[in-house]
Amino acid sequence: MRKLQRREFTTLGLVSGLTLSVGVPMARAQDNPMPPELRDAIERQPFSPVLGNSKGDVTLTEFFDYNCPHCRTSVPVIRKLIGDDPHLRVVLREWPVFGESSEFCARASLASVKQGKYWQFHSGLMAIRGRAEEASAMRVAQEVGLDLAKLRRDMRSADVEGHIAQSMALGDHMGLMGTPTFIAGNDALFGKKSGSELKQLVAQARKDLA
Repeated sequence: MRKLQRREFTTLGLVSGLTLSVGVPMARAQDNPMPPELRDAIERQPFSPVLGNSKGDVTLTEFFDYNCPHCRTSVPVIRKLIGDDPHLRVVLREWPVFGESSEFCARASLASVKQGKYWQFHSGLMAIRGRAEEASAMRVAQEVGLDLAKLRRDMRSADVEGHIAQSMALGDHMGLMGTPTFIAGNDALFGKKSGSELKQLVAQARKDLA
């Protein structure tokens, strides 16, 4: 358990000294609220994929990588959370920290947003056995019916570039430990988490943000 490091990151429009508490006891969350500028940067970037209720009362954000084994196990957990909680808004932040193959998959996945098939493609990438890389990602893209030529063009778009750059910046700014990291309200959890643990995180966020 630790607090995130204090970093100055002016290119995101954040002020210096913003902090987020990770793993602090839930009872203390109100004493260390997330600054609104940081919350907006995490939850409200226009091109970030949103699942569940887009107008939900609380947002759960996951920072993930397609080559992170624990991130892969979170897919059915997130799906069930959304099914059980009609007021939950989920933001998926592509954070490719496992090298060039992960970056290719993140770019392709974000590009699929422009064809309205993000969740199908995301789920397919997470189901890849072995390393997710260009060849396996494009096979999944074909299987879910994406226009492959358009996908490759959109991978170089400003929207895709901006999402990945902001995820990298936020990870550095907050001193995130790795993937997956789940953030809701004023608190976050790192590593493989059960549905009940994430429900508790969301419940505390609702209490803090009420």
